[in-house]
Amino acid sequence: MATARQICQRRDSRLTPIRETVLAIVWSSHKPIGAYGILERLAEGQAKPPAPPTVYRALEFLLEHKLVHRIASLNAFVGCNDPSHRHEGHFLICQSCSVAIEMDSSAINAAIDTAAKRQHFTVTGQCVEVAGLCQQCDEGQAV
Repeated sequence: MATARQICQRRDSRLTPIRETVLAIVWSSHKPIGAYGILERLAEGQAKPPAPPTVYRALEFLLEHKLVHRIASLNAFVGCNDPSHRHEGHFLICQSCSVAIEMDSSAINAAIDTAAKRQHFTVTGQCVEVAGLCQQCDEGQAV
């Protein structure tokens, strides 16, 4: 959390208590978590649960500052493995246990940029999601 605070401070942004709590929930999940899953976690022990827009605004901020990534195919969010440098999110997603393994690969970025240039296409963002089985689930199915 200290790294996230430092990143926000360097970017003249504020990691408010709700943003920090949402980030902690995303990080504690270890698997992609949807906005309503986050909302449920926020509501635990609260007399008045927060409204959905509160979670969406916090997620928007965290996405903007690359502290979390959105997994579009799951409509869910995961914490960034290395928020200290800006990068695109590329993920291996297990179809069995839903774990999302982040890959930070310059080779993937270069391949996308090369293919886009051939098509005279300007890339403004990218997210590669590869479905399959993680090692643990693959070994479990082989039995």
